Amino acid sequence: MNARWFPPTRGAVAVTVTAVLALGTAVWAQGKWVAPPEAKNVKNPVAKSDKVVADAKKTVETNCVPCHGPKGLGDGPAAAALPVKPANWTSAAVQAETDGELFWKITNGRGPMPPWKHLPEKDRWGLVQYIRSLKK
Repeated sequence: MNARWFPPTRGAVAVTVTAVLALGTAVWAQGKWVAPPEAKNVKNPVAKSDKVVADAKKTVETNCVPCHGPKGLGDGPAAAALPVKPANWTSAAVQAETDGELFWKITNGRGPMPPWKHLPEKDRWGLVQYIRSLKK
């Protein structure tokens, strides 16, 4: 059998892209964001210090405030346009997550939350310490 390949039409590509985005949004919107079990017991290797938290605060001010807000409440100016509200870092739910779970989420992202793998590992662990500093 000599099957011939024909490039997809623009309409077929648009339908495919729309279906993939819809499926991704539906899956993302379902339930709680849970880090994989292996992330739970990962310990923060960066010693806690005021300098680490201060450096992380600068990273937050540059990268995270538009969505998470200046106090980490999930109320930044871009938050209203997102399909799911950004995490409130001061909440009991976020504070109850382990350092490893928070690190995994920062590293990998999900939906409109970008992955921050490009930040040095030390800086990502610093962000975890900064989030901990916001505990009510």
